[in-house]
Amino acid sequence: MDVSGGNGQPRSGSDEPTDRPEVPATPGPQNPDPGRETDHDSHDSHSTEGAVPEERPHVGDPGHDHRSLAHSGTGTGTGTGTGAGSGKGEPPQPPAEPGGGILMGRPFGVPVYVAPSWFLVAALITWVFGGQLDQVLPELGAARYLVSLFFAVAFYASVLVHELAHTVAALRFKLPVRRIQLQFFGGVSEIEKEAETPGREFVLAFVGPLLSLILAGIFYLALKPVEPGTVPGVLLAGLMISNLIVAIFNLLPGLPLDGGRMLRAVVWKITGRPMTGTVAAAWVGRALALSVLIGLPLLNHSGLFGGDADISSMDTVTDALLAAILAAIIWTGAGNSLRMARLREHLPELSARTLTRRAVPVETDTPLSEALRRANAAGARALVVVDPDGTPLSLVRESAIVGIPEHRRPWVAVSGLAQDITDGMRVSAELSGEELLDTLRAAPATEYLVVENTGEIYGVLSAADVERAFVKAMARPS
Repeated sequence: MDVSGGNGQPRSGSDEPTDRPEVPATPGPQNPDPGRETDHDSHDSHSTEGAVPEERPHVGDPGHDHRSLAHSGTGTGTGTGTGAGSGKGEPPQPPAEPGGGILMGRPFGVPVYVAPSWFLVAALITWVFGGQLDQVLPELGAARYLVSLFFAVAFYASVLVHELAHTVAALRFKLPVRRIQLQFFGGVSEIEKEAETPGREFVLAFVGPLLSLILAGIFYLALKPVEPGTVPGVLLAGLMISNLIVAIFNLLPGLPLDGGRMLRAVVWKITGRPMTGTVAAAWVGRALALSVLIGLPLLNHSGLFGGDADISSMDTVTDALLAAILAAIIWTGAGNSLRMARLREHLPELSARTLTRRAVPVETDTPLSEALRRANAAGARALVVVDPDGTPLSLVRESAIVGIPEHRRPWVAVSGLAQDITDGMRVSAELSGEELLDTLRAAPATEYLVVENTGEIYGVLSAADVERAFVKAMARPS
């Protein structure tokens, strides 16, 4: 909360110099109400009485997703999963159960969800594979669709094994995994932290395709004693080929595929800079997306995959649509990886010490007009309610101040506009980057009391200021 020069009215803004004046010796609170924000440059000396809360983006949590492209392969998108949504100055929501479909279980303590879009793909696979079965095993009749449905479920079970490989490796490296989700084009393992070393990054990416290759080998061995023209033979052959395709596709060296993560790790190891690895792998990923868009339909028409080169117009449209979807997924994933890597590079700039607003202490029965006068005189931007011994009790909400007309402020005590300070609202001034974001997400609030390691009060941190700095970090080039 800023206080304008002559009328004692609050003004919001977070662009405060790093070397701010010392907080008064008595605990000095800040009262930022992130529910309202004004442009610091254009409103530097203007009152904001009557201002209304402004919508602003939430700060997301940096993490990364290992994605599986089920139809053609499993793509791992370990790019930072930090996003911004809309909110009113509140910090990122805690990483509680994210949901995302039907909960199927919790292997290794990680929830596995099936998204509604999976049922659409399962129906598509059942229909397509059923048509192929009609040519190989015409005696099945309508029962071929039950066999095809079994194949669709078994294939997605293979995708789940692929994702569980990433999950187990992440847990082995003490990287938290939020969830696994099976969705339209495969699966995604949402890993909340980035690997600390390029070696771990390489292993984390490689285990997925490795498990798919192992599954392909297992199905191949199981196929050996089985008659090829039987239902078990067809199912085992289909699962062997599909897992082989999953493994090969994911080893392609471009983000967001597993091979892209492996390429990123190699470049990271050589250059010593993870951002350089991300840039290289992302651009290879974009080139790969263009290759898929143009090359996949051409390969299908060439007959190199064992099919008839004389393909119907319907097949041509289907191939083009599939290629466009895959290319779009790869292109978007590569771009997201670049954007999130840039954000991660700037995250250390999000420091509680530099974003904290200076504050002044006021006792519970202090009139609001007097509290604002003191804040003006001290050049402070927040108010902390303290007891007679100077112990902080609560933080005055800026949005509440805005709702009090100036003529009523001498008759309103600050205690009636304050929010009690809970343990989660006490933040160390030394926090920065992901550690700061994790702390704020664990205890959602609009303001936080910032304290030194010695226990002395440094000021008040507004969630709105953190969000604004977060958005600036996302927009800043590397």
